[in-house]
Amino acid sequence: MRLLRAVTAAALAAHAAALAIGGKQMHVERESDGLQNIVTYDEHSLMIYGERVFVFSGEFHPYRLPVPDLWLDVFQKVKALGFNVVSFYVHWALVEGEPGTYLANDVFAFEPFFAAAQQAGIYLIARPGPYINAESSGGGFPGWLQRVKGQLRTRAPDYLAATDNYVANIGASIAKAQITNGGPVILVQPENEYTGSSGPVDGGFPDPVYFAYVKKQLRDAGIVVPFISNDASPTGLFAPGDVVNGTTEGDVNIYGHDSYPLGFDCANPYTWPAGDLPTYFHATHEEQSPSTFYSLDEFQGGSFDPWGGLGFAQCSVLLNMEFERVFYKNDFASGAALLNLYMIFGGTNWGNLGHPGGYTSYDYGASITENRELYREKYSEVKLEANFLKVSPAYLTTSVGIASTSAYTDNTSIFTTPLFGNGTATNFYVVRHSDYQTEVAASYKFNVATSQGTVSIPQLGGSLTLSGRDSKWHVTDYDLGGTTLLYSSAEIFTWKKFDNKTALVVYGGPGEQHELAVVSSSSAQTLEGDGVTTKAMNGTAILNWQTSSTRRVVQVGSLFVYILDRNSAYNYWVPDFVRSDEWGAYTSNIGNTTSVIVEAGYLVRSVYIEGTALHIDGDLNATVPIKVIGAPASTKDLHFNSLKLSFTTDPVTGEWSSTLPYTAPQITLPDLSTLDWKYVDNLPEISSSYDDSAWTSADHTTSNNTVFKLQTPTSLFSSDYGYHTGVLLYRGHFTANGQETTLQIETQGGSAFGSSVWLNSTYIGSWPGIDASSAWNSTYILPNLVSGKPYIFTVVIDNNGLDENWVVGPDEMKDPRGILNYSLDGHSQSDISWKLTGNLGGEAYIDKVRGPLNEGGLYAERQGWTQPYPPNHNWVSGSPETGISTAGVAFYQADFSLDLPNNYDIPLTFDFGNTTINGATADYRAQLWVNGYQFGKYTNNVGPQSSFPVPQGILDYHGQNWLAIELWAQQASGAHLTNFSLGTGTVAWTSMPRPAMAPIPSYSKRPGAY
Repeated sequence: MRLLRAVTAAALAAHAAALAIGGKQMHVERESDGLQNIVTYDEHSLMIYGERVFVFSGEFHPYRLPVPDLWLDVFQKVKALGFNVVSFYVHWALVEGEPGTYLANDVFAFEPFFAAAQQAGIYLIARPGPYINAESSGGGFPGWLQRVKGQLRTRAPDYLAATDNYVANIGASIAKAQITNGGPVILVQPENEYTGSSGPVDGGFPDPVYFAYVKKQLRDAGIVVPFISNDASPTGLFAPGDVVNGTTEGDVNIYGHDSYPLGFDCANPYTWPAGDLPTYFHATHEEQSPSTFYSLDEFQGGSFDPWGGLGFAQCSVLLNMEFERVFYKNDFASGAALLNLYMIFGGTNWGNLGHPGGYTSYDYGASITENRELYREKYSEVKLEANFLKVSPAYLTTSVGIASTSAYTDNTSIFTTPLFGNGTATNFYVVRHSDYQTEVAASYKFNVATSQGTVSIPQLGGSLTLSGRDSKWHVTDYDLGGTTLLYSSAEIFTWKKFDNKTALVVYGGPGEQHELAVVSSSSAQTLEGDGVTTKAMNGTAILNWQTSSTRRVVQVGSLFVYILDRNSAYNYWVPDFVRSDEWGAYTSNIGNTTSVIVEAGYLVRSVYIEGTALHIDGDLNATVPIKVIGAPASTKDLHFNSLKLSFTTDPVTGEWSSTLPYTAPQITLPDLSTLDWKYVDNLPEISSSYDDSAWTSADHTTSNNTVFKLQTPTSLFSSDYGYHTGVLLYRGHFTANGQETTLQIETQGGSAFGSSVWLNSTYIGSWPGIDASSAWNSTYILPNLVSGKPYIFTVVIDNNGLDENWVVGPDEMKDPRGILNYSLDGHSQSDISWKLTGNLGGEAYIDKVRGPLNEGGLYAERQGWTQPYPPNHNWVSGSPETGISTAGVAFYQADFSLDLPNNYDIPLTFDFGNTTINGATADYRAQLWVNGYQFGKYTNNVGPQSSFPVPQGILDYHGQNWLAIELWAQQASGAHLTNFSLGTGTVAWTSMPRPAMAPIPSYSKRPGAY
């Protein structure tokens, strides 16, 4: 650490000297308390070790991928984009399911996540809440908070006390992983989107006392890096110097906000509503937080999709590469120096961890899909943008100029925002359509001042083109490591200065005219391709061309210009070598990070040198060419993954060229319909002989729940009794008097929930659920009951997660689950005595490995039969595709073995076909279990999800797997699965090591299971 501090001090001194060059006054903020000096900042950017960095970040939640060995895979795919940071939430409910017991081990451990980030060279922004939202059950709050009387997210003493244990523990874990301790964490966000309130709030809203308490909890846990905020919208709340109720004690170090400008209307993916492009960002930031750099802590990278939606494929269209070009570049035009895309990888709401508004998938339409594939064009577009900013440090000290429709182009339909150099000669210009929705192309000339006078581009004839729903970077006096790019209308992907040459890679859209000029006394010489017009003019070499799919290479002195079309640029990668100084695998923006430029295929993960061999690791899904620009002089051999390649060397550029061969593997998957399926009744509770004496008596005559007033003699809210997750079961005992004709019952389980009711063993009806209803009042006709005879109602209620608590005040997270009200003809409510159950043990949950939310209250789950090696020897044969012929819940179990090829990443999905009966969609629900992990809730009558990815590491690709289906028929005619099958996604030859299996405890008899 002494050496590290010495290096840091030297770097900071050098940086301070650089600040004296000129331009806007810059004040380096080293934390208000002087706690550390590695992560600093001013009004322009974040600085690490004294070097400015553009923070290009993507959101990734480890809890949505419960295979720790796959976290490195995601980090490497994020790093390959040119990103340098990942932001992550922590789901409190998963690590403190039992009040006072913090348990973050196995798939919930944070140390492997931090280690994987460090290995990949990705810094982290930690967001531990305690509230996170995140489309997670309860917004991350554990269900037992429903029993806290005080308002959530306020200064209420019982709420604050409830957070202490969690924050102390997660804070300590994050503190150990800070950059000051050699870890990857550089920023921490207290709370989350603490922006809006509704109704009276304890202490008022916004409450700096509450916010200061959350900050102090984290500081007390050892957090010393800067605090960052994420206002849900740019209100300026708790920005540095913001006085709230007479105090600044709630203020953060770095103010930031969130923005989802296109919203979440995946049903209309081709519609961009008018007025949704945020053109006010820069001016608002200058008013609210001029002392800190502009930080967009959550910006739209995709969209959630609700039950009954059209699926995430639609969301990826709405938020596609065109959205990225227009909206992200609008962020840059606003001067953003931190951009965090929510999400970059969404993952899966396995094991009931999601909120009730969404289904199992959390793909989000993100650039990396739920099963870790790449949305090619969406992923690749943001890669182009990130790599440009990675090599453009001058951007970080620019000042946003006055935008205009006339000052820079000859076409008033085009809107140009200048970003002027501050202490550098480089200027940047972002051009877009004034009507950002337009799908019509526009032609223009770009008129701009340069160090060599004002020019009208293109100078050599023709005009520039801005396609519909497009935006571009233009640059002037751009420094290429000592060579000046006077201007370029073509966008820059990257540039690198190698031993004796500089490589510049530029690109344009299909058929576009482009021009660039290099300040040089050397004439331009075309080395590859044709169609480039060159001219020497006033000490510059001008290149003019029309984009085509054929690559061109033009030399100007020691500069080699690689001219690509955008689609070809997608295949280029810029992997960094690991450094030997404090930066290690992390990336510096100042240009002293060494890299190579690689044209390859699907993915390039990393690059390193062993002896004289250059090793490039990555993934392939097709045979493609490989080209290496800037191979170090010390290297003579080329390896891709495990394969040594023969290659040719261009005598002029030094570029290496070869071919990457791809061989599709032979993949044999089991036919799920032919497995040796075993069946057991999963609803023995309706049997006359069933004993519920071990169930929890619903005997609380009061409830701390402040959201919903009791309408029953005793509380039937499941969380009052410690049951917060999965299917809930109730048993209501009464003695008939012969007057019973109907039962009215109001149940609540969250959006798209369902319920079913039996009287003894007689099925009396179901609420099959619709996407829009989180509660339902049902009336059921009863058969004739015999006076004086005892009867039991059995009520089964699906629980699709607890509501979030985004707005402070209403405490929506406390919306109860279970039975809200009921009435039985001829009886008072007190005539019925209720018992209930959920997951075995409730908050003292049994499966400490798979966590507190994975299991619900169905019989097989309480017994632990979803785990490997259940006691199925005496179970009868039965297939889920045959199903059951009456309403009920069936449990099906089978095992199968996989033996898939090594060195291939083979995404697998379990696919359900839609079942119809007599032409109508069948009403049923099914839960998918793989090796004891619940990896899917399929709702046949609601949808939309029918394919459920399950990652390697949960599935054993080289051994035995245990599969279970819980089939809940919500109609008298029963239900069955249709075309239940196992399928593959994009298969890639990969350098990714085989992931170790997540912990998979096998079945053992559970004491006290009922």
